[in-house]
Amino acid sequence: MVFVTGLLLIGIGVRAQESTPEATESAGKTLFFDDFNYPGTDAPDFSDHGWIVRTVDGWPGIPGAIWSKDSISIIDDPDQAGNRLIEMHASSDGTTIHQAQMCQQRKFFEGTYASRVYFNDKPASGPDGDNIVETFYQISPLAFDLDPNYSELDYEYLPNGGWGVLNSYLAVTSWETFRLTPWLADNVSSSRNKSFDGWHTLVMQVADGKIKYYVDGKLNDTQGGKYYPEVPMSMNYNLWFIDGGQIDSKDLRQYVEQVDWSFNAANTVLSPDEVNAQVEQMRANQVSYVNTVPAHDPPLDSPCNF
Repeated sequence: MVFVTGLLLIGIGVRAQESTPEATESAGKTLFFDDFNYPGTDAPDFSDHGWIVRTVDGWPGIPGAIWSKDSISIIDDPDQAGNRLIEMHASSDGTTIHQAQMCQQRKFFEGTYASRVYFNDKPASGPDGDNIVETFYQISPLAFDLDPNYSELDYEYLPNGGWGVLNSYLAVTSWETFRLTPWLADNVSSSRNKSFDGWHTLVMQVADGKIKYYVDGKLNDTQGGKYYPEVPMSMNYNLWFIDGGQIDSKDLRQYVEQVDWSFNAANTVLSPDEVNAQVEQMRANQVSYVNTVPAHDPPLDSPCNF
């Protein structure tokens, strides 16, 4: 596969939410960008643009947890007039558990993935301490236990620790495969043990057999080998509780993760600075949605329906 570096959007001049021929041509016909400028997740454009809010049962998280459309909302950005944000909600009272997940079409493979997300160290309300996972990730379905073609690339922030770690940390993980029961994971992972409370720009380069994970412009880790993805994936976000990691409390606590924008340049390696430049230029030209990454033929199932 041939990769192009340094792709820039020049003079888009678009002042509508939908992509136009001019925007598609400037984007090299391989760009996905969504600024989430929707009135809500029930707006027709939200689903027409490939997004699904998960409502089906299953892993990850607490068995029996509820995944519902009410777990995802779109709000005004309190810090930037006219901007809108995705807001994911997860809650627990020790008995009833709500978790959140949002999925894009499964059609992305090599290239550059990016998103600006807000990680929270504290719950929006209620007592703190649950092992909660705040994410941006790419994934394909597991066809069977230890499926060698399974592909998953993760940013996971655990503000209260988890999986044997007591303190806040951000993990980046590339997967070969796994088995759910009994649990067996074949992956490579690294972590930075500190607070990541606040806004962060996450950029993932997938090319030439390597996955490079950047956080706020700095290279966090390079992974690859057998952990390099083999099949198309979907861009996803979820917010969920680690099974066995809840505090002993019946008080309701509610956790939040926010997303400002989502980006993919297919078959194109962009630096974090180049990603930011493209996003800033599209916003300056009031381009809030571009989708010129070809759909997979035939269509592939969304992770929100796994």
